[in-house]
Amino acid sequence: MRNLLLWVQIAVSVLLVAAILLQQKGVGLGSAFGGSNQIYRSKRGLEKTLFMATIVLAVLFSSLAFFNLIIK
Repeated sequence: MRNLLLWVQIAVSVLLVAAILLQQKGVGLGSAFGGSNQIYRSKRGLEKTLFMATIVLAVLFSSLAFFNLIIK
C-alpha cells in the first residue's frame, strides 16, 4: 500500500510541476524586480482550466504527502 501511495505521489508531483511551468509562460524577469507593466484580466478557457487543475493537483499532492506520513 505504501509503495502504491509513493508512486501515485510521484506521478502527481510530475503533473503539478508541468502545470506550474505551463502557467509561467510569458512572465518576464522584470516583473520580479517591480516592473509595473502588468495588466489585470480574468482567466478564460484553457488558462482557467490549467489554473484550476493546478489547485486540484496541489491539494491532492498535499493530501498524499500527509497520508504518506501517517501510513508506516
